[in-house]
Amino acid sequence: MKSTLPGHIAAAVAYIIFGFNIISCKNIALDGTISPLDMFCFRAIGAALLFWMVSFFMPSEKVEKRDFPKIFVASLFGLYLTQISFLKAVTMTTPFDVAVIASISPIITMFVSAIFLKEPITWKKSSGVFISFVGVLMIIFNSAYSETDVQTTPMGVVLMICNAACFAFYLGIFRPLIEKYSVVTFMKWMFLFSVLLSVPFDLPSLCRIKYASMSLDLLLNVGFVVIFATFVSYFLIPFAQKCIRPTLVSMYSYIQPMIAAALGIYLGMDRLTIVKIVAAALVFGGVALVNRSRKRV
Repeated sequence: MKSTLPGHIAAAVAYIIFGFNIISCKNIALDGTISPLDMFCFRAIGAALLFWMVSFFMPSEKVEKRDFPKIFVASLFGLYLTQISFLKAVTMTTPFDVAVIASISPIITMFVSAIFLKEPITWKKSSGVFISFVGVLMIIFNSAYSETDVQTTPMGVVLMICNAACFAFYLGIFRPLIEKYSVVTFMKWMFLFSVLLSVPFDLPSLCRIKYASMSLDLLLNVGFVVIFATFVSYFLIPFAQKCIRPTLVSMYSYIQPMIAAALGIYLGMDRLTIVKIVAAALVFGGVALVNRSRKRV
C-alpha cells in the first residue's frame, strides 16, 4: 500500500507556511506601498519563473491540448481568485478573523469532493471535521492576540468566505488533473496562466511603484510570500493531493490559527493554557479521524 505520510508532511508544512503568510501579508498591506493586485502579480511572476526554471532540469512532460482549458480554470480558482480575495481581505480583517473564516474550507471541500469526485461523506469524516473545527474555535476565542489598528468589516468576511470557497473548489474538483501530471509541470502552467490573468491589467500600477524606496522589512516580507508562501507551498499542496484525499489536505488549514496563537505566545501577547492544549489535541485528533475514514464506511 502506498504510504500517505509524505502527503501529510507536505500538507502540514504548506499550511504552517500559510500561517506565517497571514502575518507577512498583513505587514505588506499595512505598509501601503503594494496593492493586493500588485502583490498577486509579484507572486505569480516569481512562482512562474521558479517553476519554469526547475522544469528545465526535469524530464520533458507534454500536456494534452484538451487539458489546457482545465488548467486555466484551475488557475482561476486555485490561484487568481483565491489569492486576490485573500490579499484584499487581510486589509479589512484581523489575523485571527482571517484564520477562523479560512477554517470553513475543509467543510466546503468535503461537500465539493462528494459532488464532483463522488467521495462519500462518512460519519468518521464528518465527525473529524467537526472535532477539529471545535478545536480551532477554542484556540481563537481563548487567545489574547489581536490587531487593534484594523477592524474586521463585512466585506472582509465576504472576501474570506470567497477565498475559502474558491480554494475548496480547487482542491475538490481538480485532483484527477493534478494526479495526471508532475507537480512542476502542472504548477508552471498554472502560474503562467495567472500571470496572463493579472499582469496586463495591473501593469500601470506595477510601473508606478517606487521600488528603490522599499524598506528592508517590506522586501523581506515580499520575498517570504513569493518564495515560501507561493513557490514552496504551491509545490507541496499538489504533492499532498497526490497522496491524500482533498478533504484531508484541506483539514490542515486548521494549523493556520495555531501558528497565530503560537506567535502570540512567543511575542508575549498570549500564554499557553490547558484550553489551548485541549484545543490542539482536538485539531489533530480530528485530522486523525478523517485519515482513518475508509472509502465507503
